[in-house]
Amino acid sequence: MSLASASFDVPATDQYAHDWALVDVETSGLVARRDRVLSVAVVTIGPDGEQTEEFSTLLNPGCDPGPVHVHGLTAERLRGAPTFDQVAGRIGAMLQDRVLVAHNAQFDYDFLAHEFARARMWLPVSQRLCTLALNRQVDPPTDDMKLGTLAAHYGVPQQHAHDALDDTRVLAGILRASLRQAAQLDLSLPLVACPPRAESRFTPQPPKTPCAYRNPGRLAPGGPLRQGMKIAITGDTAHARAELVGRAVAAGLNMMASVSRHTSVLVTNEPAHDSAKARRALAEGVPVIDEHTFLRLLADVRAGTAHEATAAPAVMTAPAAPATAPAPAPAPAPAQVLVTEPESTTAPVPEEPVLPSPSPGAAVPVPRQPADSVGSLDKPLASHRVLVLGGVHADAVAARTRVVELGGSAAINLSASVTDVVLLARGEQDRRMSRITALELPVHDGHWLTAPATINRGTAAVRAQEPQVLPRGGVTDLPVPQGRSAPDWYITASWAPQADCEIDVVAFLLDEDEQVTFDEEFIFYGAPESPAGTVRLLTGGPAEQTIAVDVASLPPATRKVVVAAAIDGVTTFGTVGAIQIGAAAGNSGAPIARATLDAATTERTMLLAEIYRRGPLWRLRTVGQGYDHGLDTLARGYGVDVAD
Repeated sequence: MSLASASFDVPATDQYAHDWALVDVETSGLVARRDRVLSVAVVTIGPDGEQTEEFSTLLNPGCDPGPVHVHGLTAERLRGAPTFDQVAGRIGAMLQDRVLVAHNAQFDYDFLAHEFARARMWLPVSQRLCTLALNRQVDPPTDDMKLGTLAAHYGVPQQHAHDALDDTRVLAGILRASLRQAAQLDLSLPLVACPPRAESRFTPQPPKTPCAYRNPGRLAPGGPLRQGMKIAITGDTAHARAELVGRAVAAGLNMMASVSRHTSVLVTNEPAHDSAKARRALAEGVPVIDEHTFLRLLADVRAGTAHEATAAPAVMTAPAAPATAPAPAPAPAPAQVLVTEPESTTAPVPEEPVLPSPSPGAAVPVPRQPADSVGSLDKPLASHRVLVLGGVHADAVAARTRVVELGGSAAINLSASVTDVVLLARGEQDRRMSRITALELPVHDGHWLTAPATINRGTAAVRAQEPQVLPRGGVTDLPVPQGRSAPDWYITASWAPQADCEIDVVAFLLDEDEQVTFDEEFIFYGAPESPAGTVRLLTGGPAEQTIAVDVASLPPATRKVVVAAAIDGVTTFGTVGAIQIGAAAGNSGAPIARATLDAATTERTMLLAEIYRRGPLWRLRTVGQGYDHGLDTLARGYGVDVAD
């Protein structure tokens, strides 16, 4: 496909007109700090849509090429190709002073950043644009956000999937169509700033081995140490700290960098030492012993109780079809169980009632709402997506809550999936009204939500299945595709673009005591990946961040992953407004579940969602619990050692 005469056909404004560098890489694996780039393609395009340059090459990674069945690049094909450092200068020149564009841009950006670092060069990129994030804002009626799916939707021909150059040419067509849609909706582009990153970020770090034993509690006076006890050390020690930690870990103890109410014992030679750990131990009543006593007890550490291993879930299948019906094609199992839990504005949402377990090999299906169904009398807004504009915070919250009660989904931004608009007080003054009028969307006043009649979406474009709408406190099982292991789950939080504050999405990996096992299990912008790479923070734009969780690889000690958001500064969530949560299998999957959380007013931190173990399954729960304190206080509550 030639792009030489292609035009983006969108307003030539600073918002949409940039010098672009479209990039695609094929890699030997999925972990940028470990795996290598096997092929790379770059296509540069000017603000007018005219292609200016094109480059592609295979690369000799000096290692096993990995999943050949995916990319088709065997060691024989790569033999004789240049190494990355031999082409880094050419690639860098094409990226210089341009916006890097890729489908799942953080993936390509991270791999290029690591390759440039290995070549002792900086990646010359100051901004990037992810076409996945852009299309999540546009929200076209596609079953997923894969490159091939979007290409088919936008009418872009694709010839060789997983060929870097062809994928880049396809990406150019998708970018053109996506920018046109964004302009029609007056969406801000999700550009991500890419400041220079310290080279230490690209140095592989050996993961800390999680403790294999459950915490048996505190050290009893005169009693022995037991495997799994949480041990903290503070102050000067006669033996090297690394030696003490190494011996303790070898004995099966869990060495912590901080003190919490779950700490079993604090080791210090200075009981009166005025350290933060000593003060916390005193406040929590944690036992304190000296180094000599600790070494003596290390000689006879008693056996502990291992973490319960989570059995692999049985393959989930849909109910058997009648004998005369043709067998259905394999497909992802539907979302399993929806439980609505009591709401609370003063305490975390409690655990849901214990539900009957499904019989072996069967599922308890609660399928997502078919998009072409007509709303019932009690759910007249089924498969509708409603945008509420105007009103004071409390009125807007009530309106969005009512939308969900009526079976609809509450939107937070104008997108291609919005079917209706509700105007509250001064809603007609919203800058998006001109676009809404041009798109001829149905506009209603607040009284419409009192008792709307059953409504047909008419000619509005829809996807085959709409996400399951979860209320605050809603719970659903995370399905496992038939015949395959559990996928990575992507929990994406998005909000209306903010001009005067930044929102950070974070995650905590928690054990049975609702505590991190070690500080590196706090995932945030400064440490965006857990040591083993099982939980990662991904940035899709200034109004979207994602926590990716590889549930199949989480250690047995991790019972729950908590996703939270925090506002930097004095702005509160009452000013920011609603936060939307979407859960998707894989980075390009359409969300199977979605929730809009907007009850917060004065709070600066909010628990958004939890992924947690329930027997052999993993579940997602929406939380929406806010707190007036900052992120540092929330982190300390989960046992993270945060400097004062």
